[in-house]
Amino acid sequence: MEQQRYFITPDGRDSLKKELAKLQQDDRPQIIQAIAEARAYGDLSENAEYHSAKEKQGMIEAKISYLKGVLSLGEVIDVSQLDGAIKFGARVS
Repeated sequence: MEQQRYFITPDGRDSLKKELAKLQQDDRPQIIQAIAEARAYGDLSENAEYHSAKEKQGMIEAKISYLKGVLSLGEVIDVSQLDGAIKFGARVS
């Protein structure tokens, strides 16, 4: 089975890298801290803060995994090498 390729502009790649860095360096440590604080409240079975933090952690980890996949499979398109008036990365109105 062939892996899906993602075509991205250099600006798009940079934007994805910034988002990934923010998730890994800012959001992940914050949610780990929130989970630790929620654990300190005691009984986890009825601890809404803990369950909410764990759910948010799952979403952050899924987004990190997705972005890593897109960046690893992404093919950067040099739009200056494309012909035509409307090309990849162009904004049309």
